[in-house]
Amino acid sequence: MSQSEQRSLEQIFQTQIDNLATTLKPGSLHAYRLVVKSFLHYLGTHYPEVDALTALRRNPHFLGWLRHLCEQDPPLSKGTRVLYLVCFRRLLNDLLLSGDYSIPEGLIVRADFPPLDQYLPKPLSPEDDRLLQQHLQGNDDLRSNALLLLRATGMRIGELLHLPTDCLRDLGEEKWALHVPLGKLHTERLVPVDDDVRRIHTRLLLLRQYSAAAARSSFLLPQLTGHQAAYYALRKALAKAARQAGCSARPRPHQLRHYSEFRTITG
Repeated sequence: MSQSEQRSLEQIFQTQIDNLATTLKPGSLHAYRLVVKSFLHYLGTHYPEVDALTALRRNPHFLGWLRHLCEQDPPLSKGTRVLYLVCFRRLLNDLLLSGDYSIPEGLIVRADFPPLDQYLPKPLSPEDDRLLQQHLQGNDDLRSNALLLLRATGMRIGELLHLPTDCLRDLGEEKWALHVPLGKLHTERLVPVDDDVRRIHTRLLLLRQYSAAAARSSFLLPQLTGHQAAYYALRKALAKAARQAGCSARPRPHQLRHYSEFRTITG
């Protein structure tokens, strides 16, 4: 057995965490220490005879620890367990790559990582939506009307920023739609609209004439500094409008999509 293998598990892991201190922030190092503390506490309680990396086994040592994380009171969330697994896997990989230690294969496998829960976006309350809509209509500036268009059509903010000035299409028989260019799903589509949306579009065409970027931009929302800056400007405008309107929560642009009452036609 090499001199490095004769060190205790606690010393081995602590030295490896100290090595990470040159590249990781204190908060990340704290997470690594919590993971090691949890694993070694479980190991010392249930398998005190294990005192070397070569003695570690997936079953019962590692799988037992995973069950303990789920069964403890309170149990760790899926996100925290994923963090623990990522930290522990990196420590083991780094120790193995150092060439100083022998570690059994297959201690951690992909199936050990729990699938994270997918939560639906929480919409605005009806009262907050009413207050926000009234405030945006009262402002009647370029960004307020852009946010009203986002709310009424269910577009993503990136799609809104890419709308050309001629996006409104006459479908005949008094039916109208907005032509939305390639978006997140890499498809073009037509979004049916009513008279209110047509009025918002007309108002945007008028208001954009007062923008310094209008003369050299074909977008409905002219941009001086690119889409990324325009994206953050709209987010900031939404947050300011919600605050001034007296909303109880700070909305995100994506939440406005859940108030669209129009279906989408893929084209």
